[in-house]
Amino acid sequence: MGSLQLEDFAAGWIGGAASVIVGHPLDTVKTRLQAGVGYGNTLSCIRMVYRRESVFGFFKGMSFPLASIAVYNSVVFGVFSNTQRFLSQHRCREPEASPPRTLSDLLLASMVAGVVSVGLGGPVDLIKIRLQMQTQPFQDANLGLKSKAVAPVEQPAYQGPVHCITTIVRNEGLAGLYRGASAMLLRDVPGYCLYFIPYVFLSEWITPEACTGPSPCAVWLAGGMAGAISWGTATPMDVVKSRLQADGVYLNKYKGVLDCISQSYQKEGLKICLLCIFKLGSYSTQCFTALFSHSVVWDHFPMS
Repeated sequence: MGSLQLEDFAAGWIGGAASVIVGHPLDTVKTRLQAGVGYGNTLSCIRMVYRRESVFGFFKGMSFPLASIAVYNSVVFGVFSNTQRFLSQHRCREPEASPPRTLSDLLLASMVAGVVSVGLGGPVDLIKIRLQMQTQPFQDANLGLKSKAVAPVEQPAYQGPVHCITTIVRNEGLAGLYRGASAMLLRDVPGYCLYFIPYVFLSEWITPEACTGPSPCAVWLAGGMAGAISWGTATPMDVVKSRLQADGVYLNKYKGVLDCISQSYQKEGLKICLLCIFKLGSYSTQCFTALFSHSVVWDHFPMS
């Protein structure tokens, strides 16, 4: 196997940080729509969050993802790139060569990256969603009581990321940090396959043959298109994951993935698809930002 390529990790680190800063307000709205109650539509949710929590409400829970998602994104990009490189070199049995990519190499590398992303990203997503959701309205109907809405809880359940982690571990054990991991696995393994594979082929297709590598613009465009393709299929399971992870802030509604799907469909029907559409736009924005940052670092600050 050739040497480990550190620029993959560095580019992923900066791209991840950029995507968090740009995409977190949209992600907050997405999470409230997916797992909260009392929001009529996207604009209503934005107005309600701003009126109750000011502009800072859109950045609630961002500190933990900002500190951790860069590492997470770095590892996912690095694992994919180095796994794909190892598989290609092992197939050709020429450690120092740069063999052409094959679909099987890209597929296996994407699946490995998806599994790794769940191990690292599960707790990150859980803490972010718990912090985002702790000030939203909830209904007594969730407890099987009256159906009227009640005011938000005045005292937040968590005082910050560290308190959130310690509370979850104390009440649910270490396994509590991986609540919703099964849904996340069903989202990320196929999701990364449908992200990295289109991204690689689209960036190669956009890049002229005379060029040695894709330009930042080509990477930016291919990344956004790949993100849209990926999340067009992965977002329904992302809704389930968000609801499972938000479950437990004040009460427990769901027994598992299938129960969450069943309850969501019975109560909302096909309206849940509207949440998927909003998430698709939100994540495509993050993909454009992350991939552009990734490209700039990769092209202009080589580390190998």
